[in-house]
Amino acid sequence: MHQNLNFPAPAAPLRFYAVVPDAQWVARMAAAGADTVQLRNKTLSGAALEAEIRRSVAVCRDTAVQLFINDYWEQAIDAGAYGVHLGQEDMDSADLAAIAKAGLRLGISTHSTDELDRALAVCPSYVACGAVFPTTTKVLKSEPQGLENLHRYVRQVGNTPVVAIGGIDLDNAQAVLKTGAASLAVVRAVTEAADPEAVVRRFQALWP
Repeated sequence: MHQNLNFPAPAAPLRFYAVVPDAQWVARMAAAGADTVQLRNKTLSGAALEAEIRRSVAVCRDTAVQLFINDYWEQAIDAGAYGVHLGQEDMDSADLAAIAKAGLRLGISTHSTDELDRALAVCPSYVACGAVFPTTTKVLKSEPQGLENLHRYVRQVGNTPVVAIGGIDLDNAQAVLKTGAASLAVVRAVTEAADPEAVVRRFQALWP
């Protein structure tokens, strides 16, 4: 049923991918030079959520930042966002054809080879694989995947970019990149840092 879907590739390499909770954080990450930012807001709803998404889109509009909206695909389309990120369960309820028709990029979370196959069937812009290491930012439905599994996933997906996520910080970032992952997504490494902007710059320096 998804055979005609084909989402655009990212306009630029995703590389450092900051996952943050609100428009203020999106603006900070854009100013710090993050390649890619995801707005993942779990507290707002209705008009307040729509306004937060619109503010996030606005602060990235004249920058090189590739902004993905987590979950809220309808609001992302309405706000003219660059892309949408969906979990496995969201694939059942989201109108993927509408997202594709609107020209948005699509990222999909995966946690196993079966979930990767399911995601790849809709030709997404990228797949996120994790959690690579233990993380406290969300309740994990599976054990941490580890670097060996991540390397296997990178081989499985072929040309689709892999975003590694889960427990990634500056201490393990190089090891994660050696698996062939295209991008590193982080939450706590930025949001809990004493100097988030400095952390962004150090992550960005990992790519030539």
